[in-house]
Amino acid sequence: MRSMTFCATVLSFIIATAVASAQTPSPSAAAPVASPTNKQAISKACSDQADAKGLHGKARKKFRSECKRRSGKPQ
Repeated sequence: MRSMTFCATVLSFIIATAVASAQTPSPSAAAPVASPTNKQAISKACSDQADAKGLHGKARKKFRSECKRRSGKPQ
């Protein structure tokens, strides 16, 4: 009797967890994903901006990273 109660409790927990996870939207569904062409355009725009500023090395890498987060928009 005790083992049946334990099994029923565990089974209820598994079912409840499955139902809850099925209702939660995935993180990728919430944020739109940029197409490869769009990513290339953003990367190119950031590279052009870094070239115009004459950045090299770590400063260029940092600038491009921040620029990509802004979707290639100038500061």
